[in-house]
Amino acid sequence: MYTIDALDRVIEAREAPKPDSGASLPFVMSDEHRVLLAYMVSELDEAVSSMVKMMTADSAGYVALVEFARPCAHMFGPPNDETFLGHPLAERGLRPYGVFEVQDSSWTRQLARMSKSHRQHSQIRYADLRHYIFSFHDSTFECIAKSLAVNLREGSLRDVMFEMLQRMQGA
Repeated sequence: MYTIDALDRVIEAREAPKPDSGASLPFVMSDEHRVLLAYMVSELDEAVSSMVKMMTADSAGYVALVEFARPCAHMFGPPNDETFLGHPLAERGLRPYGVFEVQDSSWTRQLARMSKSHRQHSQIRYADLRHYIFSFHDSTFECIAKSLAVNLREGSLRDVMFEMLQRMQGA
């Protein structure tokens, strides 16, 4: 985790749909050059979403497939919704079950400082990076990248996992 300072500001990001508050089943696939995130989104029909149902990777629904452009770093893990107040940005507007961006991110600035030891370091490389946070029921995903692209699919998470693998292989 990173330490924040007075500059970090959390805003809700509208570029990606909100995760399902029950079983979003986030799935991450990455290598050195690509980061992909898939998760179940809230049902578009409120009457359907009020019903309790068990979700698995084979369950049909709406799946968001997020691809991060020029990713620099990412992390996936705690906190979950029950320990969310332990996140350093919780008091700045970060909440469970949402998609956010951190402006003037301490984490991004920390990564830029770390790379100063490289003889070809350029602060400009870090100027256009954005810090995204996806908060799920049981975990939180954060990524520093230039941008993100979202495709919303109707189907199962397992179907999207196969597509993610093909993208990772360059197919």
